[in-house]
Amino acid sequence: MLSKLLLGATTGRALAMSRGWYAFPPSPCEKWLIWTEGCDRPTGKTRRLPLDVSSAGYFSLYARQIHIEERVRIAETVKVPQMAESITEGTLKSWLKQVGDSVAADEEVATIETDKIDVSVNAPTAGKIVELLAGEEDTVTVGQDLFRIEPGEGGGESAPAPKEEAPKEDAEPAKKEEPKPAPSEDAKKDEPKKKEEPKPAPKQQDAPKKEKESKPAPASTAAAGSRNETRVKMNRMRLRIAERLKESQNAAASLTTFNEIDMSSLMDLRKRYKDAVLKEHDVKLGYMSAFAKACTLALQEIPAANASIEGDEIVYRDYVDLSVAVATPKGLVTPVVRNAESLGFLGIEKEIAALGKKARDGKLTLEDMAGGSFTISNGGVFGSLYGTPIINLPQSAVLGMHSIKDRPVVVDGQIVIRPIMVVALTYDHRLLDGREAVTFLVKVKEYLEDPRKMLLAN
Repeated sequence: MLSKLLLGATTGRALAMSRGWYAFPPSPCEKWLIWTEGCDRPTGKTRRLPLDVSSAGYFSLYARQIHIEERVRIAETVKVPQMAESITEGTLKSWLKQVGDSVAADEEVATIETDKIDVSVNAPTAGKIVELLAGEEDTVTVGQDLFRIEPGEGGGESAPAPKEEAPKEDAEPAKKEEPKPAPSEDAKKDEPKKKEEPKPAPKQQDAPKKEKESKPAPASTAAAGSRNETRVKMNRMRLRIAERLKESQNAAASLTTFNEIDMSSLMDLRKRYKDAVLKEHDVKLGYMSAFAKACTLALQEIPAANASIEGDEIVYRDYVDLSVAVATPKGLVTPVVRNAESLGFLGIEKEIAALGKKARDGKLTLEDMAGGSFTISNGGVFGSLYGTPIINLPQSAVLGMHSIKDRPVVVDGQIVIRPIMVVALTYDHRLLDGREAVTFLVKVKEYLEDPRKMLLAN
């Protein structure tokens, strides 16, 4: 018996025909080629595979196998995207879609955790997921095959799981036992009575023995405490932070200098204008913008604090890109406020607020954190009084802010109470001398203790 395997022009589905018998009935919404005696010439771009088989059942099975192979052939393979120049691999954190799920174009399918941020892998086109090529927590590299998608209409809900049928009731209900009639009074009289044997009187010697047995065992004097241990694998961001901090300690000649700042004038300025700024600009006026502006002006006066070492060269910059440390559930990140020298108080405050929100929402991009020439870290929001921040390589210095506390200080020969913040500047002694570092921190102190000086600075 001569049979022919016919493939659809647009979908790759298989149609087998032998004397009117079809392995895959043609769909009205698809183009099909049916080749029989008396038919017109075929329409559309298709290919025919003549097969000589002796069994229609075997032919149907073979056609279905070809059908599956054709579907895989037309599926598109999505690879791990390019993440950044310095990032070549990541950890597949989670699959947001499974095999059989429909997706819309540009819909997120998987999340890859890298050293710095989480990278979303989106569907390039609408369709259906047909194969996942990596498992969660696997290490994947840039360019590696990640999943396959069959183009088509996507974005709809996945097919619901078939409902389990309720168990059918038995054809014949179980027979209920009929209640037996109660025995008559005469029958009760005729029943033989059981003889009750007299119980022996308790012996006096047994009494203390029973009391002895009934006493509970003495409780343990000390309850044993819990001694459980839990091991949790470090995520890529925490591993990278650990590597970078240790690298900084090993590479830089770190030294820290301290100073105290009287925050009275800055607190009065904030108290006076914070409501107006919030109403007109929809941004909360904080202390970070003032510190950022003061550091920017001081960096322009002390260029070495804004420089970095590359090989045997010192790179000086005429711009200031401030890295602002933000704490997230996964670890500390440092998004960058670019060209801070061209921004005012409100411009810096808006940038910091926007970057902080993106960091907490996990939406920072690699561009948000790339670069940076100086870092500001605010441990005061957590209650820190003193601390020595670690340099964020390849930068040469980092400023640490701390909490504000009322302290007695001497002003014009009088002991008064003033709000004081201790600030710490950790610097790379390979690049900055002590004189430059101390001068930088004193200038920051002067700008913050009299904010009007920042308006007069170049």
